[in-house]
Amino acid sequence: MKTRTFLGFVAPSMAVMLLFIALPLVSVLWQSLHNTQRVFREQSVESCSPSFIGQTCVTEKRMQPVLDAEGRPVSETRFIGLESYRLLLAPELLSKAVRGVSGAFDELMRQDFYRALRFTLTFALVTLPFVLLIGLGLALGVDTLAKIWRGPMIFVSLLPYVITPVVGALSIRWLFIGDGILTAGLSALAGTKLSLFAQGWTIELLMILYRIWHIAPFAFVVFYAGLQTLDRSQIEAAVIDGATRAQRLRYVVLPHLMPLIVFVALIHLMDSYRVFEEIIGFSAQAHRISLQWLTFHYLTPDHTGNRAVSRASASAILTIIGVAILLLPLVIRTWRDRAREA
Repeated sequence: MKTRTFLGFVAPSMAVMLLFIALPLVSVLWQSLHNTQRVFREQSVESCSPSFIGQTCVTEKRMQPVLDAEGRPVSETRFIGLESYRLLLAPELLSKAVRGVSGAFDELMRQDFYRALRFTLTFALVTLPFVLLIGLGLALGVDTLAKIWRGPMIFVSLLPYVITPVVGALSIRWLFIGDGILTAGLSALAGTKLSLFAQGWTIELLMILYRIWHIAPFAFVVFYAGLQTLDRSQIEAAVIDGATRAQRLRYVVLPHLMPLIVFVALIHLMDSYRVFEEIIGFSAQAHRISLQWLTFHYLTPDHTGNRAVSRASASAILTIIGVAILLLPLVIRTWRDRAREA
């Protein structure tokens, strides 16, 4: 292919990636190194009681926002370097925890960023093997069914994935919170009153189970599609050679599906590391927070109307770095497989 023709095909994609990916990333990086806040100044404000007789007036000093000629709040931007990253990462406290200073690790885990990082990593890494195993099990099971039953089974299996994540999370929450029907049933079986939303670990467990239930159908449909491209003659040859079902799965099916397994793992890790819907749907902010929720929290205006944009941008950049680190082993494996095939 000529260079000019190649550039003609690639240029539109490169332009879109530059506009919607590269430039926003540069903008977020710039904002993480700068701090923009509204300008306030101290003013004397007199407030009087509503009485006409014996009216009492009090003069107070209050911080009022500075307005421009059009009545809009004035903001000031200044370079702060890596200060936002330092506030998030708390390097001094992290150093103490690494050195094993008494109480330092517990204090570190009380920091918002490390609380969010701990939950995010747990959520992503714990759900991954279950999503892969359940998706693979469903694909193998449906593949062995008679053709007349495959359509209905695929339809039923895909229902959890079709449901909007926030709607699904809210539905599960309503089933378990307070006197929800499932909580009432579990309380009756246990013989004691249960409150699954009163403790952090139970909420975390419910969120993990919900994510597995919601995402496993995606893995199932990808693996099932991969099984349809499997050369059946290889299976028949393995059967003739006396291979057991487990041996056929290990030496024929899994090698064939390995690129799809890596693909599903990549997609799931990227999606799970950016967990947000579960936190909102389960109203888990008091017990569990994620890195994505932390970024959202920093962007929420405080009582003065200011937003911690710099800290939110630093949190977003650290989230991107975390996703890259998680995906690196899988990307390296894919690269080596392609190089070996070449």
